[in-house]
Amino acid sequence: MSEFLISNDLITQCNEISAKSHEEDFEKLAILLDRKSLSISDLVSKASNYNVAIPSWGTGTGGTRFARYPGKGEPRDIFDKVDDCSVINQLSACTPSISIHIPWDRPKDPNKLKDYAQNRGMCFDAMNSNTFQDQVGQKHSYKYGSLSHTNLDTRNQAIELNIECIELGKILGSKALTVWIGDGSNFPGQSNFQKSFERYLDSTSKIYTNLPDDWLMFLEHKIYEPAFYSTVIQDWGSNYLAATELGNKAQCLVDLGHHAPTVNIEMIVSRLIQFKKLGGFHFNDSKYGDDDLDSGSINPYQLFLVFNELVQANLEDHNFKPAFMLDQSHNITDPIESLIISAIETQRAFIQAHIVDREALKVAQVENDALMASEILKNAFRTDVTPILEKARLNSNGPIDPLYCYRKSKYRSIVSEVRPIIAPGSSGIV
Repeated sequence: MSEFLISNDLITQCNEISAKSHEEDFEKLAILLDRKSLSISDLVSKASNYNVAIPSWGTGTGGTRFARYPGKGEPRDIFDKVDDCSVINQLSACTPSISIHIPWDRPKDPNKLKDYAQNRGMCFDAMNSNTFQDQVGQKHSYKYGSLSHTNLDTRNQAIELNIECIELGKILGSKALTVWIGDGSNFPGQSNFQKSFERYLDSTSKIYTNLPDDWLMFLEHKIYEPAFYSTVIQDWGSNYLAATELGNKAQCLVDLGHHAPTVNIEMIVSRLIQFKKLGGFHFNDSKYGDDDLDSGSINPYQLFLVFNELVQANLEDHNFKPAFMLDQSHNITDPIESLIISAIETQRAFIQAHIVDREALKVAQVENDALMASEILKNAFRTDVTPILEKARLNSNGPIDPLYCYRKSKYRSIVSEVRPIIAPGSSGIV
C-alpha cells in the first residue's frame, strides 16, 4: 500500500469524535423511515453497494480557456493519480474504479499499472480517447476535427487511437470505451452537416468492429465548445441516431453539463431508458453552460430527479445498470475534496430516490394530481439521508466525516513534498 494513504488509526480517531452524534441522528432517521414502512438497514445496504467512477484527469487542477492555476501536490503521472483516487475511495467508500484518458495516461507497462491499482484496492472503468487535442509528435492535427475530419489520414489516426484504448483496456480490465469528439464548426457554411455526420458514423463503425463481445461503446454528446456554431454530436438526438446506427454495444452517455440551460435532462434520461440506449453518466453540475462544477453544487434537485428516473428503471428491470462517473473541473478547490463530496452527493441522490413512495406517485400520476405528485418527490428529496451514508462508510471502515478526516491527514501537504509544483500559465481542463 502507498505510504501516503490515510491511516486506519486516523480514521478511527476521527470517527470517535462524531460517533455519538451519528448514532443519535441514525436512530432518529430510522424512526422517521419506519413510519413510511422503509427499512433503514436496507437503505444502508443500497448505499454500500453504490459506486461511481473517478476520472483520472479530475485529480489535477482544472482551468478555463483563459488560465489555469496549478495546485500544490498535483499528480505527476498516472501512478500519482491512482494514489489520489485510492484516497478518494478510502474516504468516500463508493469510488473503487478509475476512468483513464489516453494519451494523457498512457502507461509504459499496462500490467504494472494494473497491479499498482489493485494493490490500492482500485480497478479501471471506461477508457477515454483524446482526439480533441494535438500531442507532441502527432502527424496529423485535429484543429479541424478528428473522427469527422475531411482528411482520411486524420480520421484514421483518430480511429487508431481509439483502437489503442480498447487494446490497453483489455489489459487493465476495462469493459467500455467512451468516445467524445470536439468536432464541429465555428462559421456557417464551414462544414457540410450531413457529410460530417456520415464521416463520424463511418469512423465510429470501424472502432465498433474492434470492440470485444463483452464491451460497450459510450457515445457522448455536447451542445457546444470547442466549436461554437455547430457540433457533430450536439445533443441526445444525434447521439441516439449514432448509437442506433452502430449497434447494440453502442450506448448514449449523458454528461449533465452538456445541455442547453433549460433542457429537461431527466426526461432525456427517461427517453433513452425507454429505448434501451442509456449507457451511462458523467456527473457534474452547471450554472451557465458546460461548467463542470461539483456534482450537486448548483442544482441538487435536478440530480435527484435524474436518479428518480434511474431508480424507477432499475425497479422495473434489475439488469438495468448504467455506468456512473464524475467528470468535473476543479479550478479553485482541492480536487480530492471536490471528488469526495461529489461522489457522496450522487450517492445521496441515489438513496433519496429510493425513499420516493412509488405507489402513491403512481396514483397521483394516474389521477392527474400534479401538486401531490410534486410533493411526493419533494418529500423524498427533503429527507436528510446523511446518517445512512455515514453508516455505509462506517461499515466499510471509512470515516463518518470524510472531509474532516482528509484535512486532518494533511495528505495534500505530504504529497506536495515529493510532487513539484507545476508551472502556471497554461489553459485547458487539465
